[in-house]
Amino acid sequence: MRPAVLFPVGLALAGLASCGPQGAPEAAAADEEFAPVYKGTETRLLDEDLVEFLIEMEGARGIPDVEAYARCAAAQYTLIRGYGFARHLRTNVAERGGVWRGDAIYTISAALPRGLQTIDAEVTVRDCREQGIPTI
Repeated sequence: MRPAVLFPVGLALAGLASCGPQGAPEAAAADEEFAPVYKGTETRLLDEDLVEFLIEMEGARGIPDVEAYARCAAAQYTLIRGYGFARHLRTNVAERGGVWRGDAIYTISAALPRGLQTIDAEVTVRDCREQGIPTI
C-alpha cells in the first residue's frame, strides 16, 4: 500500500518542479510593458510639519505604484522645505476607469522621526529618479 501513497506524491512533486523558472520570463515581459503616465501632484500643507499629497496616474500595476509616486513627491517636497526626513502616516488609493488617485499624508522633519515608515528624503529622491518616477 505504501507505494500507492507515494506515487501520487511523486507526481505532485514532479508537477511542481516544472513550475519554477518558466514563469520568470513572463514576469519580466510584464515589467517591460509597464509605461505609467504620471499626471501630477497637488500638495497641501495641513500644519507646519504635516503635508498631504494628492497624486494621479494612469497605467499603475496596482497600489504599490501609486504609493511609490506619492513617496517620491513627499521626498522632494521635504527637501524643498529644507528638511531631511519624512514619515508616512497613511495613503488612500482609488482607481476608476484606469486612473489611479492617491491621497497620502506625511510628516516632515529635520531629524529622523520615530516610527517604522520613515524615509531619508535625499536617498529617496535619488532612487525615484533612477526608477523614472517624477518628484513634484
